[in-house]
Amino acid sequence: MLSGVILAGGANRRMNGELKALLPFGGKPLIVRQLDCMREICDELIVVTNDPKPYLNKVDRSIRIITDFFAGHGPLGGMHAAFSLAKHDSIWVVGCDMPFISSRAAQLLMQRKLDGFEAVVPLVADELHPLHGVYDRTCASHIATLLNRGETKVSTLLNHVFWSDLGDRFFLENGVDLNFVSNISTFEDYEVMRRLEKLGK
Repeated sequence: MLSGVILAGGANRRMNGELKALLPFGGKPLIVRQLDCMREICDELIVVTNDPKPYLNKVDRSIRIITDFFAGHGPLGGMHAAFSLAKHDSIWVVGCDMPFISSRAAQLLMQRKLDGFEAVVPLVADELHPLHGVYDRTCASHIATLLNRGETKVSTLLNHVFWSDLGDRFFLENGVDLNFVSNISTFEDYEVMRRLEKLGK
């Protein structure tokens, strides 16, 4: 059993304040596209945001919309809230700015987690991508400790849990396009990824 979490906080400064989660993508708001993908393998879906109002008429009522316990602490704060409230032990976490998330990649990460890890994250092009990772909800206590110390970077969590990675070669061998870790930071990124989507990438 798997909970799916979308982190939809952030100030979106490089997007002139426009909510990346609600950008049109493939004929629907980006967050709806993500939820459709996550629904393939998750029976609980959670959106974490500092302002629920913009999402209330975009997502259906089966989606849990929650806010941070530790406000203003970035993705790590959102992960803490989600892990504290999720009903399943395993949690797939993505950022709201990732248009090509992959349920197949999440399944592979989950299978690796079952070997006894608290977290499993993709390693693509020699870079870790903790915001397409699968975590155990017990990581909430580790995150709380980090937040109380003023830490806000997701990568710091990996220094405090038993974790593994899965590399890009493994994903490719299992039919996963490596675009699944791509994220939108600027309007230029957005246009590039919209073109990729139209090409069926």
